[in-house]
This record gives sequence, C-alpha cells and structure tokens, in this order.
Amino acid sequence: MKQKRSNPVLALSIGVVALFLTGFLLLVVFGANTYRSAVESQYANMDARDLTAYLASAVKANDSRGAVSVRESDYGPVLAVADTESGYELRYYRYEGSLVEDLAPAGAALAPDAAQPIGPTEVFAVERRGESLLTITTDAGRTVLTLRCGEEARG
Repeated sequence: MKQKRSNPVLALSIGVVALFLTGFLLLVVFGANTYRSAVESQYANMDARDLTAYLASAVKANDSRGAVSVRESDYGPVLAVADTESGYELRYYRYEGSLVEDLAPAGAALAPDAAQPIGPTEVFAVERRGESLLTITTDAGRTVLTLRCGEEARG
C-alpha cells in the first residue's frame, strides 16, 4: 500500500494565493466604500450650494437700478427681483422649511401656497449692505454679490 505524502510546498503555495486573494477582495470592498462615501459627500455639498447659486443667477440676470430689494414679511426676509419692463417680480423666501419662488405683480401679497419650492433650507437670510452689496445666507453658507445697480446709482 502506498502512503499519501503531503507536499508542504503545495500547501504553502495555496495558502499564499488564498491570502493574496483575501487581501485583494478586502482592498476592493474598502475602496468601493470609500469612493461611495466621497461621492455622497460631494453630491450633498453640491445640492446644498445649488440654492445660493440659483439665487445668485436670478439676481444677476435682472440686476438693474431699483430691481433688487429686500423686505420683511410674516415668513421672514423676502428677496425681490423685479422685472422693470413687465411690472412683475420674482420673490424668494422661506416657507415650511423650503426656499420658495413666486412670480407676481410688484408689491402684491405673498402667495406661498402657489409658490414653487426651490430646495430645503432651515436658514434664509438676506442683507443689503449699501447700494452695491447683497449677502445671501442659507444652510450651505454665505454668498456675497456685488450688484451692478449699485454701480449705476454711484455713476
């Protein structure tokens, strides 16, 4: 009868290969989790900054003398951007945890139920500093805009 002899080199080789495969699998899993966390953080940051970018674009698009105003309402501060040609204005304010936008004739009462939600925010503050600076604050942070209408007022 033949006795089976185990080959220690074969067992060691299989062990090393198994160790490398396990290490590679762990590396892939940890790398994928790290990548997913980084992308989720990036998208959350981008979503948060969308509000201030949206507001900055709206203000800059209609920035003319007397078009941008800030006033207080029952809902907090209201950023109004008037279209001087049509007599309508876009109003931005916080309502039920969201920043909303509504279009109405200049000076009309706010209609939050008819307003379009732009995005969620717990903080919305607008401050006009002098003729040419406008500060907008949301959950994402603070944005300072230089208004061209302020330059017209000085010139």
